[in-house]
Amino acid sequence: MAIIKYIFLSLVLSVPAYAMDANQLLKQVDRNLTPLSYEAYRKLINIEPSGRKKEFVLYTAKKGKDKVAALFLSPASEKGRSTLRAEDNMWLYIPNIAKPVRITSLQSVVGGIFNNADILRLDYADEYNAVNLVDQGKEYLLHLKAKTKTVAYDQLRMWVDKDRLSPIRIECLTEASMLIKTLYFKDIKDFGAGIVRPAVVETDSPLYKGYKSVMIFANVRKREFNDEIFTLTFMSKLDSLR
Repeated sequence: MAIIKYIFLSLVLSVPAYAMDANQLLKQVDRNLTPLSYEAYRKLINIEPSGRKKEFVLYTAKKGKDKVAALFLSPASEKGRSTLRAEDNMWLYIPNIAKPVRITSLQSVVGGIFNNADILRLDYADEYNAVNLVDQGKEYLLHLKAKTKTVAYDQLRMWVDKDRLSPIRIECLTEASMLIKTLYFKDIKDFGAGIVRPAVVETDSPLYKGYKSVMIFANVRKREFNDEIFTLTFMSKLDSLR
C-alpha cells in the first residue's frame, strides 16, 4: 500500500509541472509568431474549387494580449472598412454608416474559410490552456482546450517545430472533436528585429471541400500604440497610422 500511495502522489504532484511546461511552450510559440505589440500588412486570398480567387489587403495593428484592429486597403469595394477586437468583443466599421456594428468570431468579414477569430487573432495562450504535451521527435504536439465558451474553437491540436518553436499545423475542433479546419504554417521568413516566423498561413476545411484560403504576411514589425487606437471612435481613423 505504501508503494502504491507513493506512486499515486508522485503522479499527482507531477501533473502541474507538466501542464506548466506545456503552457510555457505555448506562450513562447505566441511570441515567436508575433511581438506583443506590432503592425503588419496581410493579403488574404480566397480560392474556390473552380480556381476563382478573391483577394483582400489589410493593415493590422495589435497591442498586448487583447487588442487588435485591421483596416481594409483593397479591393476598392472594401477600402476604408475596419475591424476591431477588444477581448471577446468584435466590431465592423463601414464608411458612411452611423456606428460600427457588432460581429461574431465565427462570422467572416472576408468570406472564405478564415473567420473573424482567425483574422483578429489574440495570443493562443490568452484563449487556450495547454492540457497535454507530446514529444514526437522533431515536433511537439500540444493539445489545447478553450478557456471559455466564447472562443471560436473548443479544442486545438498544434504541431510545433522543436527548433523554431513555431507552429507547423493546427487542427481546429469542436467540443465533440469534429474537425472544423486545418491551418498550415509555411514559408519561414526573417522580418528583421528578431522576428522570424511563417509568412504564409493556409487553411482548408472538410466542411468546404475544394475551397482554400491563404493569408500572406508582410512588413511585420514591433510598434507601440496608444490605447485610444483600439476604440470605436478611432475605427474610421486607422489609415492615419500608416
